[in-house]
Amino acid sequence: MKTEQSPTPTSCEPPAIPLTVTHVLEHLFCPRFTYFQYVISLPQWEERRPIVQMGRKSHEDRKKINPTYLRKKLGVVDRKFDVPMASMRLGVRGSVDEVLTLSDGSMAPFDYKFAEDRGRVYHNQKMQSALYGLLIRETFQRPVHRGFLCYLRSKHKVVTIEFSDDDFLDAELILKEVLEVIQVGYFPRATKAKARCRDCCYRNICIQ
Repeated sequence: MKTEQSPTPTSCEPPAIPLTVTHVLEHLFCPRFTYFQYVISLPQWEERRPIVQMGRKSHEDRKKINPTYLRKKLGVVDRKFDVPMASMRLGVRGSVDEVLTLSDGSMAPFDYKFAEDRGRVYHNQKMQSALYGLLIRETFQRPVHRGFLCYLRSKHKVVTIEFSDDDFLDAELILKEVLEVIQVGYFPRATKAKARCRDCCYRNICIQ
């Protein structure tokens, strides 16, 4: 049976936009990441951070997934891998693990996580998926109603995220917050989750 093919972006090369979805995720981890990295240009030693190592591990594990397999239970009719996307309007770019075309004509981001399913989708995970959804919607001019997370350490369990208009609005507000720190150059408050400081490459210079 012939499957529906998703449309291709108008340009294979996205415009040069420095802010990435990964940077926004780091801002959600702690807003001071944005200050140290963008305002005073302090590089981070990514290879030393466990969270980065886990991300790289998930990327390697994803390569073992059958690229021709369509998740029919999710209504998938086409898959694209590592599609570069960018939005001048939003000021962000990114490349989600998979861009899915669904049987209802909508599209969705599919992201692999080297993590266990804890019975809930955390705010940073939902916002990351919503940002990818915004990029997909703008790049392909298709509706995006949901996203999917695949938890590799829970036997590849797939969890569906249903997006509301408020989710997309919240994602755009977070983008504006990141850009405001960069443009104004103010020193934001640190995360309230102090346990995160143990996994921060800036912990030795940050005012706790």
